[in-house]
Order: sequence, then structure tokens, then C-alpha cells
Amino acid sequence: MAVLLGRRYKVAKLVTMPSTPNFAVSRFSLVRTVGTTMSPFTAKTKTQEFDGVYWTAEVTLPPMKREQASEWQAFLLETNGQANYFKFGDPDSKAAQGTYNTDYLLVDRRIDDSSETLSFAANGTITAATTTFSSLRVNDYIHVTGAANEANNGTHKIVTYTSTSVIVTDSDLVAESNRAGCKIRQNIKGATALSLEASSNGAIGTIKKGDFLGILSSSATTSEPKQLVMVTEDAYLHNNGSSARNHISVRVQPKLRQTLTDGHVVMFQNPKGKFRLNTNEVDWSANHVSNYGIGFSCIEVV
Repeated sequence: MAVLLGRRYKVAKLVTMPSTPNFAVSRFSLVRTVGTTMSPFTAKTKTQEFDGVYWTAEVTLPPMKREQASEWQAFLLETNGQANYFKFGDPDSKAAQGTYNTDYLLVDRRIDDSSETLSFAANGTITAATTTFSSLRVNDYIHVTGAANEANNGTHKIVTYTSTSVIVTDSDLVAESNRAGCKIRQNIKGATALSLEASSNGAIGTIKKGDFLGILSSSATTSEPKQLVMVTEDAYLHNNGSSARNHISVRVQPKLRQTLTDGHVVMFQNPKGKFRLNTNEVDWSANHVSNYGIGFSCIEVV
């Protein structure tokens, strides 16, 4: 990320936020960019969702003495207003509700078909011309593009695995036959689901709706956050019954901002996104016994 400074660009840097104390009050929000058009004659409304979706937060720290407050004052000053960024997550969601017993998962795309002939039925059935579904199973998600009917495109959950070429999804589809050139993929930009595998053999457990996941920028656990998403449906790791790592698919919001390659780390415990202050002004207050009051608001870096 770079910030315009006069006629130069200054490269933003990561500033480390103090770890204590936890915030006394927090407000976490998801902002969407949706265009709305209403007919002046029929009052019918059409909407269009755009890519501008991001988290915001307003937080307040508990009263602190000067020694501890100095850590937060220094942090706020080092942000240089909106110039730099820091790692941040919902203060009330550091501990996950799910029982998955490892700190992180790995991106694992189990289907990546860029040209397939598909047929769609109103009961949610998708039929392929080849055995493209051979690596999938019930509760996996797929993301389809290329169908003529827009209802057939998008993210679909497999509820019945009929065969390697026939699946039944939870979506309301429109009848459409032999549509060539469709793409069936996972973990791509625009999808509202993640296909993942455990980070170690034998790892098991659940991920619960309301749990946050922190998508990192690479396969290293020390890499920077790329996107913060929330799980919107309970999921569990499939037990493969072998030495292979267990799999899981989770429905998430907001939609993925970019296509993810296999091996990208997705944090389960203490997930964080990349945030910056949403103002260039920082301030604090203090009373007659040197109790400091500090709070700030921030916005996710998109």
C-alpha cells in the first residue's frame, strides 16, 4: 500500500498495536457498496452490489494510568494518521466458538474446471458432461460462472452427491441445458465460501457461524492479513479416514476479494485483518488523577 505525499508516494508500514488491555467497548460493522434504482412508475427496486465491502470499528479502552496509556499514545502517533496500518480484529471474537483444534487452516481447491458443459435443473441439480465432481463431497461449495441464467451462477452448496458428474445443490436454479464453457472453481474472487484443509494430519473439529477467519497473503503464518471474513453457517472437518489431512468447506461473508492459491494460511484463532485509522487526527483525555481515556475508529484496508 502506498500513500500520496505531495508528488511522492510513501510506502506504508505495519505498526504493532499494544496487546493489553482489551477494549472496554467496541462496535464492529460491515459496510457494503450497493447501488439501488427504484422505478418512479412501479416502485420496483433493482440493486447492484459492488466490490467495495469492508469492515469498520469504533473502540474505547478502559481507563489507564500514564505508564500504560503511553504505549497506546505511541501506537496512535506511529500510525501517522491514515498513512500506516495495523493488524486488528473484532475484540470480542479473539477466541473461536468452533472446536477445530489447530490455530489455522490452509486453502485447498478441490475443483478447478475452466471449461465444462453443464445442465441445470430447478430442483438444484447440476449435471456435467464429464466426471468433474470426482474430488468433491456433500457439504462442499462450488462457484459457477458462465451459465446463461444468472441464478445458476454463483456459490452453491452440495447437499447430495449423486455421482462424479451429478450433484444436487441447495440453490434455486433455473432449467438450462448443455451450456458449454462454464467454469466450476473454488476459492476465487467473488465466491462466498472457502474450501480448506487442516494444517496438520488428524486435526478435527468444527467451525461455527459467527467465527471470524483471517485470510493471510501467503503460505507463511507470519505473512500479512489479506481479508477478514465471518463464517455464516456451521461446518465440520470431513474425516478422510486416512493419513490425508481432513477437509472443510465454509460459507463466508463478505465475498472473496481475490482468487486464493492453494496453501494460503487462513487463521482460525485470533484472526485479524489489515486496518488503518479513518481519520488523521488522534487524541486522548486525562483526569486529575492521571486516568487516561483513549479510543479510536478504524477501517479495513481493501
